[in-house]
Amino acid sequence: MSKILLSADSTCDISGELLQRTQVRLFPLHIILDEKSYDDGVDITPEDIYAHFNATGKLPKTAAINTQEYLDAFRPYIDEGYDVIHLNIGSAISSSFQHCVTAAGMTDHLYPVDTCNLSSGSGHLVLEAAKMIAKGMEAPEIVQELKNLVPKCHASFVIDKLDYLRAGGRCSTLAMLGANLLQLKPSICVNNKDGSMTVGKKYRGKLEKVLMNYVHDQLKIYDNIRPDKIFITHAGIGQKYVDIVKEELDKLHYFDEIFIERASCTISSHCGPGTLGILFMTE
Repeated sequence: MSKILLSADSTCDISGELLQRTQVRLFPLHIILDEKSYDDGVDITPEDIYAHFNATGKLPKTAAINTQEYLDAFRPYIDEGYDVIHLNIGSAISSSFQHCVTAAGMTDHLYPVDTCNLSSGSGHLVLEAAKMIAKGMEAPEIVQELKNLVPKCHASFVIDKLDYLRAGGRCSTLAMLGANLLQLKPSICVNNKDGSMTVGKKYRGKLEKVLMNYVHDQLKIYDNIRPDKIFITHAGIGQKYVDIVKEELDKLHYFDEIFIERASCTISSHCGPGTLGILFMTE
């Protein structure tokens, strides 16, 4: 049986107990703040980004992991006889996947996987990969199975306020002001064909009501949702909103495990603190 290192971009939003369970190595994307580069989740936190935005109105830039960084990190493991499976944030969002593919062309035993997703949508695939490794599957077989699972991972989020989208150039000031005035809270849906994002249903009203409606709307879309696990992932939203969503999911008595995760700096910098999503898989 081959030795396999499971690795993923930090944007998969796996932490704590799940890090221990999966034994995944997280590879941080870069956060550029005031011309200084930080590693996502290592020497910068979402709270640092929010504090900077509140003080200056400016967001950081995010940067992909480059080819040489992947090579430098993985070659010692490959030299020790490991196969490396690396799960990347969706290729429509970041060039990290292409850089990893380039690195794979320069060394054997490196297997990049385009998750076509972000946040815990990618995290689902990390958990699936860990289970396959534990079963003793070989790296090429695992990679093929992960590719088959990519279209079955579903990610979406509700954004409370559009300030961060406006600051990042993703909506106009007029649209932001209109949405805030009307208490509109858009859902953002991830296209699991490439990881691109589209605006879904636009909710109106208080956030607690919006979140409950959003949860039920998302779960109604599919009739073959896997019951083994679901993620509630947020970017720093108040605990009472996390509790509301978890209680609503608990009432269903459907999911075996409900994981609550905090979004990485890369994800948080694009959506802001008042953001929460549920992320699940279908059969």
